[in-house]
Amino acid sequence: MNKFEEAIGYKFNNTSLPEEALTHSSFVNGKHNSNERLEFLGDSVLSVVVSKYLFLNLDVPEGKLTKIRSKLVCEDSLYSFAKKINLGAYIKLGKGEENTGGRDRKSILADAFEAVIAAIYLDGGLEAAREFITKFLPSIETIKSGKLMFGDYKTILQEIIQQNPEERITYEIPEEHGAAHNKTFTANVLLNGQVIGKGTGNSKKEAEQAAAKEAISLMGYETN
Repeated sequence: MNKFEEAIGYKFNNTSLPEEALTHSSFVNGKHNSNERLEFLGDSVLSVVVSKYLFLNLDVPEGKLTKIRSKLVCEDSLYSFAKKINLGAYIKLGKGEENTGGRDRKSILADAFEAVIAAIYLDGGLEAAREFITKFLPSIETIKSGKLMFGDYKTILQEIIQQNPEERITYEIPEEHGAAHNKTFTANVLLNGQVIGKGTGNSKKEAEQAAAKEAISLMGYETN
């Protein structure tokens, strides 16, 4: 638990809260509660904190605020936040989920991140939760620039490249390592046959997303 607290930058008074926040429903038995109820609460806390952050710092119409907030609290964003603190390493999973890549599954990590928010909120109040959440939010300057990219990086990259119809994006997997149930893949994304980004992941899809994300970053866009 000490390593987890170091990773998130918060020390709990009630240690049962992070235990619950990190327990996936596949792990539950008579001695444990899953993090689903905490996830429910964390979703609301996250929405309040992000809404206030945007309201106080952006003088734009309600519709624009809503669109920006939806990007900041979507599953793709929460997944990227969770990856930044290596949240998957701390989640308790059942054997089935463990053996099928659940430790890096987007939905599991996003839900666990919301559960952690709720645990911090219940333990330390709204201000503690706000401090934790805002560490992951992009700066207002980045949001105003319109260059903050979230989510399906392969789709985003394709949309950028399609502005020049003659350009062509392809992917390749030059390397893979590890046992069958725990492989690591390396992917390259190529523009007209030239490598413009590289990435690794526990699946080909994840590696390709990482490669696309790097390519987008190298083009001058900020990814989350």
